[in-house]
Amino acid sequence: GIHLAPKEKLNIPVLFMPDALKMCKAEVVVHVMRENAENWTYQLSAESNKDLSRNVSLAEDGGIQGILWRYPVHGIPEAPQQKLVVIRCTARQSVEQRVEMLLVGVVPDATAATDARNPAMANTDNSANIQKAQVTDGFSATAEFLYELQYQSNEIRSQLESLVGMDVVQKEWDTESGMVTLVFNVMFAPNKPMRFKATLVIQWTAGGVWKFPLLFIATEPGVDAVIDIEAVGLNKESVVEFTLKSQTR
Repeated sequence: GIHLAPKEKLNIPVLFMPDALKMCKAEVVVHVMRENAENWTYQLSAESNKDLSRNVSLAEDGGIQGILWRYPVHGIPEAPQQKLVVIRCTARQSVEQRVEMLLVGVVPDATAATDARNPAMANTDNSANIQKAQVTDGFSATAEFLYELQYQSNEIRSQLESLVGMDVVQKEWDTESGMVTLVFNVMFAPNKPMRFKATLVIQWTAGGVWKFPLLFIATEPGVDAVIDIEAVGLNKESVVEFTLKSQTR
């Protein structure tokens, strides 16, 4: 019953209030009819859309009474942001640190996987950086999680991606409490002093997103060596050689 003038805009509010970390799907259908109740005429051809009957409402005389636009909506709930995890290492050295991530709110009966992904992960256009982890409770149900380390920009990613590595080394799922524990082994090998932030984004394929902020700190390196130059006499030069190795070409 909403009347629209030519080129007039209509905003359709969509409200999403999840009560659990479970994906919800809906469809917004917009049905348009002529104000004078006249039908549109059309002719079927070989190129006609096979789903024409789904996108139009036909009148008894065979004309088109209304046109439908369908907008699929995926509601993906996101857990509150977790506490900051700090990874610290001296420059030109490496460190491995195990970090335990607790995913609270996993619904045991929502184990069906789906291709829908969090836009925050999909829009990065770095599908090669998205890893998978499967967690089972020992019975038939299996939960699949996608995880990715996101940087503040693609430029920062290109500079720092080779310095950081992450692997899942332990997976547990308590179906009664709905808590999943993923233990990551984080490797950090900085080549110079630096400080940067990243976000570990974990998405459950059945719905739900968790974000864990990470802070990487590389401190000043220690002294590489002490060079002693022994004098051979007054007003005479003493020479000592030492080697510097470049870490890049």
